Amino acid sequence: MNSMRDRVWQCTSLLSMVLLCGSSWAVQADDTALTIYSSQLPGAISPDFYRPVPGGASPPAAAVPGYAVVRQDRDVALTAGRSTLRFTEVAALIDPTTVTFSVPAQPSVRVLEQNFQFDLVSSAKLLLRYLDRPVTVERDVGGQLSSVSGTLLSAADGLVLRSADGGIHSLQNFSAVRFPELPGGLITQPTLLWDLNSGVSGTQRARVTYQTGGVTWWADYNALFTEGRDSANGMLDLSAWVSIINQSGAGFADARLKLIAGDVNRAQPPARTRELVMMAARDSEGGFEQKAFDEFHLYTLGRRTSIPNNSTKQLELFDKASRIPATRRLVYQGLSPPQFGAPYTERNPGFATNTKVDTYLEFRNNAASGLGIPLPAGRVRVSRLDSADSSVEFIGEDVIGHTPKDELISLRLGSAFDVVGERRQVDFTLDSQARWAEEEIEIRLRNHRARPATVVVREPLYRWSGWNVLRSSQPFVKDSAQLIHFDVTVPRDAETVLRYRVRYSW
Repeated sequence: MNSMRDRVWQCTSLLSMVLLCGSSWAVQADDTALTIYSSQLPGAISPDFYRPVPGGASPPAAAVPGYAVVRQDRDVALTAGRSTLRFTEVAALIDPTTVTFSVPAQPSVRVLEQNFQFDLVSSAKLLLRYLDRPVTVERDVGGQLSSVSGTLLSAADGLVLRSADGGIHSLQNFSAVRFPELPGGLITQPTLLWDLNSGVSGTQRARVTYQTGGVTWWADYNALFTEGRDSANGMLDLSAWVSIINQSGAGFADARLKLIAGDVNRAQPPARTRELVMMAARDSEGGFEQKAFDEFHLYTLGRRTSIPNNSTKQLELFDKASRIPATRRLVYQGLSPPQFGAPYTERNPGFATNTKVDTYLEFRNNAASGLGIPLPAGRVRVSRLDSADSSVEFIGEDVIGHTPKDELISLRLGSAFDVVGERRQVDFTLDSQARWAEEEIEIRLRNHRARPATVVVREPLYRWSGWNVLRSSQPFVKDSAQLIHFDVTVPRDAETVLRYRVRYSW
């Protein structure tokens, strides 16, 4: 008798997990694989996207850019012939046109129709569905809980009920509303619904794939700068992480994760993914491994990971690189004019001049420096070690593009406090008939620090493409057709004046 009772209990338990009683097929957990495609610039997402949606509701329509392909293997109970199968726990931002369903071991299982139901239950929808139907409203009156039952006449600007005796009750403040049942058509979570025709019955392993929005990824870098004996030079420790944001409306537990990088074309909606090239993580604990895939790059995490809904997750991209030689550089550009399609002959430039001297941190992405790897586009946060108490302080951040090996990386960290610049025009001559103009520029650099400062002065020669520097108080380097720079050393607590005269001809 006990064995029979135990047998009934076992069958009931198996049925609760959508298994058939008497089947010898073992229970298997869901197997989820997630491939994420990125289309978001690093660090460009509003902080609002990091906040959970109140009440666990579906994500807002303006979810994070990017998308993912989800593949789930799940045990389902099939009935021979025609039947209906419900599949829950799918992303709220699913693209229903991308859904596929199959039973790999049973090709005879065919999908006749499929539907995506997303009319999720909420207080507002329940009230609308119960218009002209009986409800019970609870309210707090003088600290005592009372209830009013009746037919719901209106749910706009409070509730209006008609009680059994014909009385009309207008309720503005209430603590709860009780409904007899959940009306048809409303569901508690997004659901895929299939009309199947199956030649087999029993528990089978089904595979469902679909695309969902609201998922994106990019690279984030953390750099720690330690100043050397020369204040302009030092060492940099660099670590890299993959940042993943999931606001798809579903969580992915114990999933196999892949990241796709490349220019993957999508017909609808028109979106382009950024081409990201990254190295494999050099660890033995299941880091990222890279391989070429079609015309793109595929990066597979060597271990499973969980990505909850409404979450930001970071995974190490590669081992920390230590003691990378780095250089601090001061750059002053007093003028940033637009490009002109004709000679600019106005005496006054008409553009605001700048007095701030920017500070940059530069390092070479090569093997000699301890890197020499392709670095994907991402945000680099830089901190500096304070030797006084060994604390780490944030000193600036910048965004880099995709950087191949052996290239120079230059990070703008902010503006120098104690070094300032001043640019002014001291002479201008124009001969319209001879088609030339001469301009003389004076730049003053003041260093209020207790040590000398070397400032790179960038000067755009914007008036026309034909120019010649007639004289200069400092040597210059031609960077491009309309840009030169000077390396100017300013003594401690002193001022240095730079002057140059340039002739434009056309």
